[in-house]
Amino acid sequence: MNRRQFLSASSLAGLSAFGGCTGPHYDFELLNVSYDPTRELYRKLNLAFADHYFALTGKRVRVRQSHGGSGSQARSVIDGIPADVVTLAMQTDVDNIASRGLIAEGWKSRPEGKGSLPYHSTIVFVVRKGNPFGIKDWEDLLKPGVKIITANPKTGGGAKLALLGAWGAALKAPGGTPKAAREFITKMYQRVPVLDTGARGATVTFARKNIGDVHLTWENEAWLEKRELKDAVEIVYPKTWSIRAEPHVALVDANVDKKGTRAAAEEYLTFLHSEPAQEVIAETYFRPGHAEVAKRTAKQFPTIKLFGATDPEMGLGDWDDIQNDFFSEGGIFDQIYTSGR
Repeated sequence: MNRRQFLSASSLAGLSAFGGCTGPHYDFELLNVSYDPTRELYRKLNLAFADHYFALTGKRVRVRQSHGGSGSQARSVIDGIPADVVTLAMQTDVDNIASRGLIAEGWKSRPEGKGSLPYHSTIVFVVRKGNPFGIKDWEDLLKPGVKIITANPKTGGGAKLALLGAWGAALKAPGGTPKAAREFITKMYQRVPVLDTGARGATVTFARKNIGDVHLTWENEAWLEKRELKDAVEIVYPKTWSIRAEPHVALVDANVDKKGTRAAAEEYLTFLHSEPAQEVIAETYFRPGHAEVAKRTAKQFPTIKLFGATDPEMGLGDWDDIQNDFFSEGGIFDQIYTSGR
């Protein structure tokens, strides 16, 4: 697949509500509503799960996919898309669905003995060949002339994490304060020429449309760009800190009970923690939660210091506080984006 084919396929994929494994014969199907950069991951995992489930039960299952910005995907489930499971970028998006009574309390402890976090990730930088602006860390994003590509944090989970990563890096810098962090993200978004709704759209803007000098994106998305575009781009891991991304998975209880798919959906989430699934997770550049797989694949993931947005030293409170303070109507993002234009 060449550059044009990859990017055209990525662009077209965003226009389709559903994708996933295909086949003429199956007994029933599940729907996984996910965020933008997991297309390649779940395409592989869904095929593997279908084989696993047939071997386990003798029944054939088809897993279909829906992809988009994480916040938008959460709203689509609330508005009635019959997801059996959600695999979203942000805990707040799953909490938002749960607050409508669609997901049962205690969802973070499920599946039993495994929990809702099969892998983690982070935000890195993709730059043009030769890294012409010499970008090595967050502070370099404010060098004269640098244009930044990132998605809209109101709709995309990775974009929320990119903003919080920039905030945390500024806060952790010598003499860092909340005021300095706010000033940093204000200047950063002054350099963003376009805000796509999700991570894959931002990838297309940077790589296909050739807009921007640095792309703030998921680690797996960066490696996808590098694999397909080869020497045209380089990946830069921030030399000080980046943010720990924790995409959660959950069963949509109201829907599986209505559809009679609870047992299969529970098995699907359990399967995500299995060693074969975790190998696929690592292969597609998500950081596996399985200790043995993580150990075997450690060399492919550069060491990077990660902080959590809800770490006490960040002073931001829990995810509800962060959502309300930063991304609600009239919140910090609205204030700094409006004032910076």
